[in-house]
Amino acid sequence: MNGKSTNPASDEGTPRLVIAIDGPAGAGKSTIASRLAKSLGYVYLESGAMYRALGLKAIESAVAPDDSAALLKLAESSRIELDPTPEGNRVLLDDRDVTARIRERDVTDAASRVSTHPPVREWMVNRQREMGARGGVIMEGRDIGTVVFPNAEVKIFLDADPSVRAGRRVSQQNAQNDPERAARLREELRERDRRDKTRAAAPLKAADDAVHIDSSSLKIDEVIAQAEEIVAAKLRQLTP
Repeated sequence: MNGKSTNPASDEGTPRLVIAIDGPAGAGKSTIASRLAKSLGYVYLESGAMYRALGLKAIESAVAPDDSAALLKLAESSRIELDPTPEGNRVLLDDRDVTARIRERDVTDAASRVSTHPPVREWMVNRQREMGARGGVIMEGRDIGTVVFPNAEVKIFLDADPSVRAGRRVSQQNAQNDPERAARLREELRERDRRDKTRAAAPLKAADDAVHIDSSSLKIDEVIAQAEEIVAAKLRQLTP
C-alpha cells in the first residue's frame, strides 16, 4: 500500500464541505452523521449534544427551563466542547466529561425545552458556526441547513414515519417488554415533534434545497450509501 487515501473527501485539493443533516427525533440523524463522518474523514459536530450539555447545566444549576435570560447567562458562562474520538464524540462541559449523563431522559427533556429560547439558540448558532468555519464537518440537528449553515454545500433532511421512529426509540431504550414505558416513550416522541415543529425560533423544517431521505424502510447501510452518493455528486460538481 502507498498510504494514499482512497477517500475523495480527504484527497489534497478536494473541497472540504459543510454537510447539514436535519430531521425529527428518532430518524437516525446521529447514527448517520457519525458514520458518514468516519467514512469521509470529516469531523462530526453534534449540535444536539451542545443543547443537552446546557440542559444538564441548567438542571445542576437549578435554572428553570423557561427562564430565557438566566439560560443565556448560563450559556455565556459555559464551556461546551465536542472532542472527536474513533468511538464518537466526547462531550465536555466546563472540562468535565458528560458524554453518558446527557443521554439520560431528564437531560433530553431539558435540552428540548432549553432549545426553544431565541437568545439561547442565537448563542448556540454562533458557537456552532465557529466550530464549522473551516469546513470538513458534518452537523446534525433540526435547523442546521436552515439557520446554522444556510449555505452548506450539502443538505440532507432525514425523515421516517412517526410510528417507525417511535418503534426505534422504544427499541433503543429496551422497553419492548414494558408496555407502560413504551407508551410513555411514544407519547414523549409525539410531544417532542410538536414542540420542534411549532416553536417560534427555528422550527423543524427541511431547507428548500435539502435532499430528502426517508429511512422508514431502509437499513442503516442503505441510508449511508444514499448520503455518500449525495456528497460524491456535490464533490464531482465542485471539482474541476
